[in-house]
Amino acid sequence: MLSEALSKESAPRVREAILTALARIGSPESAAVTLPYLRSDDAAQRTAVLDALRAMPAAAATHLPGLLSDADADVRLLACEIARGLSTEDASRLLGDMIERELNSNVCAAAIEVLAETGDATSLPVLARCSDRFPDDPFLQFAINVARDRIGSR
Repeated sequence: MLSEALSKESAPRVREAILTALARIGSPESAAVTLPYLRSDDAAQRTAVLDALRAMPAAAATHLPGLLSDADADVRLLACEIARGLSTEDASRLLGDMIERELNSNVCAAAIEVLAETGDATSLPVLARCSDRFPDDPFLQFAINVARDRIGSR
């Protein structure tokens, strides 16, 4: 019922209420209802969906491996934000796996930003390999250095 309402509703406040209801349900199924809207051209809609997914971290986490390997780089980038709510161990593992295969430096940078806050020592070799893969990207090199420093100081 909420899935159908979300697909037909155009009023932002009503859509937000539907997303809030889905977040309160907090099941993997309710999280799945929101996932197609991560592809929306409407930035406000993507942000609202991201907020709903962050409000149901356990339910969103069940979909995270698929989101982190999605064909769309924008979806992978947004998925990094969802990983921010995971445990250190889970975030390090999932984001590390994604970074190892990621070809888009912007997506790597988003994952590395999250790892700088949530990563653990297991992330350090992943960061080193990422640095080796993108030696000519100054922003990414900066992000990797910041993440290494933060992780190393914990």
